[in-house]
Amino acid sequence: MNSVTIRKAKREDSLAIATHLLLAMEDIVCEFIGQKDPNKAKDFLIHFIAQEHNQYSYQNCFVAEDDHEVIAAVNIYDGSQLIQLRVPISQYIKIHFKTDFNPEDETQPGEYYIDSLGVNPNQQGKGIGATVLKFLINYYVNQNGKTIGLLVDEENPKAKKLYLKLGFKSVGQKILVGKRMEHLQIKPKAESY
Repeated sequence: MNSVTIRKAKREDSLAIATHLLLAMEDIVCEFIGQKDPNKAKDFLIHFIAQEHNQYSYQNCFVAEDDHEVIAAVNIYDGSQLIQLRVPISQYIKIHFKTDFNPEDETQPGEYYIDSLGVNPNQQGKGIGATVLKFLINYYVNQNGKTIGLLVDEENPKAKKLYLKLGFKSVGQKILVGKRMEHLQIKPKAESY
């Protein structure tokens, strides 16, 4: 691995971001749109990543690059903005997919929420996910004094082990599209759990 660079995403990264995020959330997007079609899920995600002011917007993403190629992407936003960031998505799903969109709130005020993180399959196992997470912890928690939260599927002990190793702590359970998830957070040193 050369040197991985992590930067704020740009609109022109939309296709790469969608490709990587779908690795982590294709089943959830399919559930949202009420269709089990990976191509429709990808088109849906690209549409929103390329737009502004929604939870999946490139404005709420960082990408990891190696040799000018996007090899990972992460979607993170202020949990207090969840309701308003979901409005355009909800309206779009109602119009285009004729289905109601009202999933459980996966985050809340008081945390920056890592919605999803995806690493190119041919780059997995090289520590890139951990590198991205360390970058986010340094940026949000250490430099800006914010709490980061995320949900981890109880059927994904490998991911949970990584999060705990990086300093995340369990703060409870949440249900997202019918799946039980563990809610983890990492807080600035001055705050306690």
